[in-house]
Amino acid sequence: MSAIMDSISVSAIVQIAILYVVIYTILKGARGSRFGQALAGIGVLAALLTAFSYLFHFDVLSRIVQFLLLYIAVSSVVIFQPEIRRILMTVGAFGFLERPKHRPDGSVDPKFMVDSIIELSSLRVGALIAFERGISLRSYESTGVALDAVYSRELARCIFTPPLPLHDGGLVMRDGRIASAHCIFPVSNRPDLISRGMRHRAAVGLSEETDALVVVVSEETGDVSVAHNGRLICLTGDATRASLLRWVAKALPADPRGRGVVRLLSEPLHRLVARLSKGDGR
Repeated sequence: MSAIMDSISVSAIVQIAILYVVIYTILKGARGSRFGQALAGIGVLAALLTAFSYLFHFDVLSRIVQFLLLYIAVSSVVIFQPEIRRILMTVGAFGFLERPKHRPDGSVDPKFMVDSIIELSSLRVGALIAFERGISLRSYESTGVALDAVYSRELARCIFTPPLPLHDGGLVMRDGRIASAHCIFPVSNRPDLISRGMRHRAAVGLSEETDALVVVVSEETGDVSVAHNGRLICLTGDATRASLLRWVAKALPADPRGRGVVRLLSEPLHRLVARLSKGDGR
């Protein structure tokens, strides 16, 4: 084992990492397209023929497979020109470094969710969003309108903007998706909340009966508050976004992609690209 480890140089590890990132980027860009389906089929067929020729020592078949792969590689440039052009444009525009708004299962990314809430706050659009955790919120869902929709900024604004039909009531998030809107939450009767609006009292009331995290955006002031375990926490100042992101990240489902090599390499590049796009030269 030590001899094998000694034979692996730092240069080899770097080359493998670069090759891994390139292949991952190509496969991610080709996913769901005709080029991706053809690439998967060619890969499976080539692997089977290569394994078959290697096991039975069919030299002629092995040469034919190599010739066919070279021919397919050249011809695919012409056949799949639009798909290949789209992949190259994505790479050229740093598209593979952009943090996706939604995960493969359709759940919303916490940062995108927070940006949407901050946008509602800046527009002074009142909002009441409950994130289901351990205790089910289905009994409160039945009081509203079932949606089962992917979260987006546009949909959130359409739901909470008056006088649209769904603007009054709460939004229930389950597994990072919109489960239901226009829901009725229990109202807290605590004396210290008498001066608060119905949204804040409903947020605290739901957090008293369940373990849900409830985010409130005030229609009058645009302030953002978080209700959890019967406590109402007002987020103010420059730390509002960072504090809200910590709360929302705990309430949303964990990222199934984990901490892979590509993610570890891309996160510093995410920050670098974001700083360059803002013109921050520090």
